[in-house]
Amino acid sequence: MSELLDSIDARTKLAGNNKLEILLFSLGEDRRTGRRETYGINVFKVREVMRTPPITAAPDMPPAVEGMVSLRGFLVPVVDLAKYAWVDSDVRRDIMIVTEYNGQTQGFLVEGVDTILRLDWSMMRVPPDMLIAQTGGLVTAVTELEDGRLIMMMDVEKILADTARNNDEDELRFKSIAKLDNPDLTVFFCDDSRVAREQVTQTLKAMGIKFVSADNGQKLWVELEKMAEYARTIGKATSELVSLVLTDIEMPEMDGYILTKKVKNDPRFSNIPVIMHSSLSGMSNQKLGLSVGVDEYIPKFEPQRLAETLGRRLAATQAVAVRNAA
Repeated sequence: MSELLDSIDARTKLAGNNKLEILLFSLGEDRRTGRRETYGINVFKVREVMRTPPITAAPDMPPAVEGMVSLRGFLVPVVDLAKYAWVDSDVRRDIMIVTEYNGQTQGFLVEGVDTILRLDWSMMRVPPDMLIAQTGGLVTAVTELEDGRLIMMMDVEKILADTARNNDEDELRFKSIAKLDNPDLTVFFCDDSRVAREQVTQTLKAMGIKFVSADNGQKLWVELEKMAEYARTIGKATSELVSLVLTDIEMPEMDGYILTKKVKNDPRFSNIPVIMHSSLSGMSNQKLGLSVGVDEYIPKFEPQRLAETLGRRLAATQAVAVRNAA
């Protein structure tokens, strides 16, 4: 256990320097293309890699969900990633990557795992729009290895959302969110997961809050700088135009830690709260977030909790602004 904690701390320090480690894996040769592609998943989200134990099938499960396995007394759903990603391969996928994020554990069936690759988030690129459309947002980032292979990072949050989603429950959760009576509020947020961006967007719309969104920290930083320059030209403080920044952690080009550092160290953005919104809910991640200046840390896919946190933080920010203007 101490070795595991040491590795988590080491990876957390990596993340604080805009670096990450990804586990490379394959899903088998696709008969339609004749290619065997390589995919990646952030090691932060991997609990273990193992031979797949006996799977118990369950009725009325989504097509890609094979069933469940028992791991040390806990029942864990098992997703065949090739079926989910529409990879047409009949190769045996008897390796299971056990992942843990957003407080949930699940197993992903793969053909095999390759190695753990350490790299800088700046080396990860947002995929072309055509690829995003073709995969439905499943691929969130792409990087190229020295041997010419392209590694595609999978959006494991999308997989979890798609295989466990209850649309009726989602609608009820958003309908119960109270509107804020303040048309001047604007939230800037970024997340590389299309599913996460949609949920944040629905939450903000339910609250009646304007927003500017981006799919990574670098793009949001550009938008923040544009707003800061505009505020300067009209003689206002940036905080009058940017009410709050909401950021994911894992993102290509610039992650949430670096974005937070840049915001908190720039006097143009003083008094603007930064909330970290992530499926990496471990204590090490939260401590690192706080160390770079994050005002609060909340888990993803809990729209009511997100709405409550945003409402509370925005109310506090507005109260300070009123006092300063008096």
